[in-house]
Amino acid sequence: MSVSAKKSAEIQAVDPVWEAVRAGARQIVAAEPSLSNMAISAILNHETFEQALGHRLAARLDHDDVSADLIRQAFAEMITDFPDIGHAARVDLAATLERDPACHRAVEPLLFFKGYQAIQTHRFAHAMYLAGRRDFALYLQSRASQVFQVDINPAVPMGKGIMLDHGTGLVIGETATVGDNVSMLQNVTLGGTGKSDQDRHPKIGNGVLIGAGAKVLGNIRIGDCSRIGAGSVVLKEVPPRVTVAGVPAKVIGEAGCAQPALVMDQEFLVHDLNS
Repeated sequence: MSVSAKKSAEIQAVDPVWEAVRAGARQIVAAEPSLSNMAISAILNHETFEQALGHRLAARLDHDDVSADLIRQAFAEMITDFPDIGHAARVDLAATLERDPACHRAVEPLLFFKGYQAIQTHRFAHAMYLAGRRDFALYLQSRASQVFQVDINPAVPMGKGIMLDHGTGLVIGETATVGDNVSMLQNVTLGGTGKSDQDRHPKIGNGVLIGAGAKVLGNIRIGDCSRIGAGSVVLKEVPPRVTVAGVPAKVIGEAGCAQPALVMDQEFLVHDLNS
């Protein structure tokens, strides 16, 4: 086996997600020469998934206020101090590939999907917030809102396996929390009520599916593996493994499956609400 082939096999054995991303980048170079420079600079020129992630996000966030080089350097520092960022980003990528029927290759979220890119930017911002770099974290929140149309306070802890479909219009407030394996569609709000600076935002459990345009308001718990219908306004606690829908939202039945966020099935919500 040649040295390059051996190295490729070692990469695949150690980091199959990274090898899948690189394979997709090579396909882009072969099929679309006009995008080859982007695929090479963003993916193929890097040795690790973390390096490519930081490079791509920094390129998207580049601005006269803070250059891509400075952002890239800050991200590299956060990866060193918070290595779990890379693991979470891989799990998010796998979640997007599994749950989004419009995603066909591992390289696509990293290069093109602003929902994925917004979540990863938040992971770096949250790390900076924890490290005491609050101003840089707030800058990233502001810049991500401009670039991706996603506004997540850097204080928000977020689990792994997050899939943000489309992403446009997502707002998550300061004292919210988001569990593992959560799927959210566009124009979702996890908001507070009133002017209190206390704990005032929703706590989203594991495996929750939140439909497009849903608003979840106040310091309320959304139970594990529950489902919130599109356009709903949720003002009260939601038990685990149920479906809620309406304005205001009410329980209309069971969740319909063990893991709503993984199945992404929302169609029968309308039928149940009208029955």
